Amino acid sequence: MAVPFRRTSKTKKRMRRTHLKKEVGAVTTCEKCGAAIRPHRACPKCGNYKGENVLKVEEEN
Repeated sequence: MAVPFRRTSKTKKRMRRTHLKKEVGAVTTCEKCGAAIRPHRACPKCGNYKGENVLKVEEEN
């Protein structure tokens, strides 16, 4: 079995791992209520999608 001749340095190890980071997902604002939502989805707060009310959302009292 092959064994590495030299130990991998911290710099080389970190350079290799720079592409393994997570990305932040895209977020847009609702046109009607201004809530932060994911794109191409109905707003969970007001039920609005592309200017039309597509979900029935009850108001909290």
